[in-house]
Amino acid sequence: MTQEEESIKEKIIKATWELFFRNGYDNTTVDDIITLAGTSKGSFYYYFEGKDALLHTLSDVLDDQYRRLEKEMDPQLGSIDKLLLIDYEVHRFMEDHLPLDLIASLYSTQLTSKGDRTLLDQNRKYYRLVRSIIEEGQTRGEIRKDRTISELLKYYTMCERALVTDWCLNRASYSLTTYSKDTLPLMLWHFRT
Repeated sequence: MTQEEESIKEKIIKATWELFFRNGYDNTTVDDIITLAGTSKGSFYYYFEGKDALLHTLSDVLDDQYRRLEKEMDPQLGSIDKLLLIDYEVHRFMEDHLPLDLIASLYSTQLTSKGDRTLLDQNRKYYRLVRSIIEEGQTRGEIRKDRTISELLKYYTMCERALVTDWCLNRASYSLTTYSKDTLPLMLWHFRT
């Protein structure tokens, strides 16, 4: 993909999420996205089959948060504390900035999708960051070594998905951030050496 093509795709994604945040998923049309992105219908449909396909780009939006956190994170912070920090901060972002229906829609499309499951893509920034923190924790002697990095990564990501899924099932009737702060330390207890 050329830089120009990447730029058009990024403009479409950025415009989409700006509209989703402002108007909600149901009140955003493809024409709205095209207008805000300053592109054509042909360009839109070159990259995306329709508005539903853009739900999968939520993982890109979340990965931007992980990139930001990685840059801002104190390198001296313990590995378990880093895992807790990225969880709290992204859950706070989700709670404050993402409409519940969008998160629920993404999770449901991931369950029924026959194609890519973007939330499970091991090349995402999320997976690379968590993997590096676990590896660092094992090197520092803060995280147990009798389990592989892959096993611990799978457990951590499963715990995070469980927290978000439960929050969605309960229609955001409680604070995801507070619930994560209360429960994730218990879930990560057996990570410690």
